[in-house]
Amino acid sequence: MDKMRLGVNIDHVAVLREARKVNDPDIIHALHVACMNGADQITIHLREDRRHIQDADAKKIIQGSSLPVNLECSINKEILDIVCDLRPHRATLVPEKREEVTTEGGLDLITHEESIAFAIEQLHDSLIPVSLFVDPTLEAMEKAKELGAEMVELHTGSFANIFAMIYSSLCYCHHSIKELELPRSTLESKLEKSLEDLKTAAAHAHSLGLEVAAGHGLNYHNVSYMMEISEIVELNIGQSIIARSVFSGLAEAVREMKRLTSR
Repeated sequence: MDKMRLGVNIDHVAVLREARKVNDPDIIHALHVACMNGADQITIHLREDRRHIQDADAKKIIQGSSLPVNLECSINKEILDIVCDLRPHRATLVPEKREEVTTEGGLDLITHEESIAFAIEQLHDSLIPVSLFVDPTLEAMEKAKELGAEMVELHTGSFANIFAMIYSSLCYCHHSIKELELPRSTLESKLEKSLEDLKTAAAHAHSLGLEVAAGHGLNYHNVSYMMEISEIVELNIGQSIIARSVFSGLAEAVREMKRLTSR
């Protein structure tokens, strides 16, 4: 079983900073704390609307990080040009909608095949490896391989949402009332199905020669399930780490997640 890498997403430090438009908390301080306390990679998302990470942040993080930087971005041409100039260790292509609170699903590799293929070619021309953030389906794994990506990141949002409905009194606000009223046995069956989908997709991606990561909604309570999937070699986790840091400090929050994700 391969060692699990922990990618710490520090976007939400910038979310707090942008709430007051001052340089507090300092994103570069967060970068160094994560680097020194168990992160294997730093992950940031340069969104089209710049709601948290700014262009200057991305540049300083990539230039100043002692760890590889995974830069998430859309397939927007303007954003891709910036990413190619910044030359991160890896670019992860993700879907974006301006009105969404957070990424709601994986890239549609069929509908946007031409644009994604162009984006991958542009990034490869700049010698930047590419990961595709996708839903855990066999079709997505095969299309990712066909498009020339080196890696896939499996969207774990469905799993995380169902887990929260079963085990947490603080359910995510985007659950429908209908979902919340489902019997526990039905939810447990849905959770088992979502895990099976992740396992099957990870195994298929691995068989195709793709490296496999996972992320979205993972936290201190549910991350153990990902540790059981041997083909997953990287987890990208942000919101739960930054939320925990409010109470325990960022250094301890990263160290604790690293303990939970160590093989």
